[in-house]
Amino acid sequence: MKLLHLITPLIVVIFFTACKSKQNTEVVEISEAMKIYRATVPQINDLVHTKLELKPDFINQEMPGVATITLKPHFYAVDSLILDAKYMRIESVQIIDTVGGKEVNKDLKYNYDSLKLRIALDKRYTRDQSYTININYVSQPERVPSDGSAAITDRKGLYFINHDNTDLDKPVQLWTQGETEAASCWFPTLDAPNQKSTEEIQVQVPSKYKTISNGVLYKSEMLNASVRIDFWKQEKAHAPYLFALVVGDFAEVKDTWNGKQVNYYVEHSYEKYAHLVFGNTPEMIEFYSNVLMLPYPWDKYHQVVVRDFVSGAMENTGCVVHFDKLQHDNREHLDNPFEDIIAHELFHHWFGDLVTCESWSNLPLNESFATYGEYLWNEYKYGRDEADYKLKEFHEKYIDEANEEPKTLVRYHYEAQEDMFDRHSYQKGGSVLHMLRKYVGDEAFFLSLNKYLKDNAYKTAEVSDLRKAFESVTGEDLNWFFDQWFYSASHPKLKVEHNYSDANGYMR
Repeated sequence: MKLLHLITPLIVVIFFTACKSKQNTEVVEISEAMKIYRATVPQINDLVHTKLELKPDFINQEMPGVATITLKPHFYAVDSLILDAKYMRIESVQIIDTVGGKEVNKDLKYNYDSLKLRIALDKRYTRDQSYTININYVSQPERVPSDGSAAITDRKGLYFINHDNTDLDKPVQLWTQGETEAASCWFPTLDAPNQKSTEEIQVQVPSKYKTISNGVLYKSEMLNASVRIDFWKQEKAHAPYLFALVVGDFAEVKDTWNGKQVNYYVEHSYEKYAHLVFGNTPEMIEFYSNVLMLPYPWDKYHQVVVRDFVSGAMENTGCVVHFDKLQHDNREHLDNPFEDIIAHELFHHWFGDLVTCESWSNLPLNESFATYGEYLWNEYKYGRDEADYKLKEFHEKYIDEANEEPKTLVRYHYEAQEDMFDRHSYQKGGSVLHMLRKYVGDEAFFLSLNKYLKDNAYKTAEVSDLRKAFESVTGEDLNWFFDQWFYSASHPKLKVEHNYSDANGYMR
């Protein structure tokens, strides 16, 4: 029997934990109080649309660009705008105005401190008025301090791999990594998870390279025999940290799901293994679409393997980036197919991309669900025993971390947002979702997820929105469950004793 699979023993354990762990809870509260309270980022202006015209400079490891950004005041009228723009060269800031039926660009006054771009607008705008600004800039990733966390080991935002082509064992590549707040290292934006924007990217590259980005590639133009411009468009709004661009000499292996492109991009020497590694993706999309009762909501689903990636993978909308361990042959595949990673990043396209946590404090809405997506795929494809074995691994990984410092799943106090990317947000959160499923039953669980996704599609949410969806479906007040498992720390602690008597009646 599994601890999280039985309801009646679980309720007893909850009572036991509430009585026994008071001292531990107080310790956590004192520790948390010493950290900074992390409020949801205020929405003063809202992103509406972002257009980027980019010209990567591999030699100098820079990327000149023009960002054309349309915004609206969120509620109160504004006469200024503050954008996140880290370690860039800002060359001009203008607003696009209409004079005599023609668009003209007017220079705006601005101040830049290498992190924030403060712009004085040409007038006061109310919430029923949008405005569009143009920023000529150069992103300089090599100026970004090179630090990170255990989950995301660097935060340059933009990475040039083997930029001068001197390493004969490594391809020339460019790729981006926006999570958590590194998107603003490669384009000016409001770099917060509670912002969403439609997107266009125009990128000029050597014609020998492919580009992969969000949305669809709707046009390519040859400038000359060796240079091409690719035009990508993402018409459904998503968060800035999910914007992505990958450039390199990749083999393109094509697949489909319901008429949508499902392509795999790998180095040419691994082209023949791409279907071995990624070939279950269309079936995964079909399974998740069915179990959530909500078809895959984006234009396409591309996966690309890159070198020197700073994490295991990243769920950029329709443009998932994987580290190079997913580039392997038949023999290596037997040892580890890395299918859990593929499932994890795909499930994010509902939980994280379609509905995004409104703040990093609510990260379990992204990562706990993606982790539980691994369980669901294993249960469907390989059976309950295989899935439960993985669940056991979730428990062990979480408890190993919790023995050092138990934390709540939802955390409003932390030192850096990357601190949220731990075994609590992933493995404990996935286990808690499984426990919730067993408590309410499968039908109610998946209907509740469907309601949560539909109610918050292309928007942001916090954990209370998830609770309300479950309460609406089940008709039950579930505050007690969410208070216990999302807003309180620790876990059941059991002490088991036993004895037996031998054939002669002696106690052992």
